[in-house]
Amino acid sequence: MEAPSYFTDFMRNIRLTDNQRTDAITGHSTLRKRLHSDDDLSSIIVATFLQGSYCRHTAVRPKGEERADVDVVVVTNIDADHSTPEEAIGVFVPFVKKHYSGKYRRAARSIQIELSYVDLDLVITAAPSEIDKEFYRSLDAATHGSDEETLMLEAAREQLQEFSTKKPQWQLEPLLIPDRDAGDWEPTHPLSQIAWTVNKNKQCNRHYVNVVKAIKWWRLVSDSTPKYPKGYPLEHIVGDCCPDAIGSIAEGFTLTLAAISSRYAPYVEAEKVPALPDRGVPEHNVLARITPEEFAAFHQQASGAAEAAREALDEEDLNTSVQLWRALFGEKFPAPPREGEGAASKGVAGAYTSRSQSSDPQGGRFA
Repeated sequence: MEAPSYFTDFMRNIRLTDNQRTDAITGHSTLRKRLHSDDDLSSIIVATFLQGSYCRHTAVRPKGEERADVDVVVVTNIDADHSTPEEAIGVFVPFVKKHYSGKYRRAARSIQIELSYVDLDLVITAAPSEIDKEFYRSLDAATHGSDEETLMLEAAREQLQEFSTKKPQWQLEPLLIPDRDAGDWEPTHPLSQIAWTVNKNKQCNRHYVNVVKAIKWWRLVSDSTPKYPKGYPLEHIVGDCCPDAIGSIAEGFTLTLAAISSRYAPYVEAEKVPALPDRGVPEHNVLARITPEEFAAFHQQASGAAEAAREALDEEDLNTSVQLWRALFGEKFPAPPREGEGAASKGVAGAYTSRSQSSDPQGGRFA
């Protein structure tokens, strides 16, 4: 069974808590304000904006003691032709020393800031073209200082739509981020990833972002989970395999896993990893760092889960179906009410949505 109200509660249970969302907003808003007001950096900063799963609404609640993480992109005037990645990242070191002393480290492509309540990834990019600078400034002005990320994203989408009348969004040039390991600059296009997610969610009747969350959570609770693929590479796989026009999260989860199993079986048999072109930067393979062994382990796990999901979806008894879904997703997926409790489980701590009510699992932010 699709058990929509159970999936509604499941989505509520695995998304960021109110406190985690508040902490994330505090962290990224404070960082952006400090960047714009810094005497040494303000002259080279064109704009700041958010990227990543937090911005795409595909993030799930961290497990255990882990913290939510937010990526903050800084668009700069740094000339990639005359500055090395090491030099570009180095420009921002005095800033993080001043504001985040003892809480940051230099990663290959960013500066990672670890606070007690949220992790921030400061991503530095090189100078875009003049017309793209105009867009990024407008985007920054529309989103900077928002107290709630949904309002911020609505403003961002308005800017994308307005800018598309001058230059289609997908024609924005990729930004360049420094890769210290490679000693070179690498193209990235986070706004294409956001725009692609918005369009895909519409095509999937607003269920797509929740299917991504469900699969991410399933991976987190699976004991046999290989470490990779995770994060955006996993999300990209889901995007390629999730059918359009799905009618529920349960259907989308089941069909996506089945597609992963069938589509990638030939690659596993050949001991290869498929090349998946990044949205907006097709020359970038998002699975380039995944080994054949890791991909084979993931494929085997997905194939097994596809069969389990199909059994749960086809099961006609609600109690049995919910127990099968719970076996896939763990205790965050609500258990069916005990005999004699009725359909609503009201009056219990952490009470669930009434099973007689229709409900929306909050997948419509990209409507």
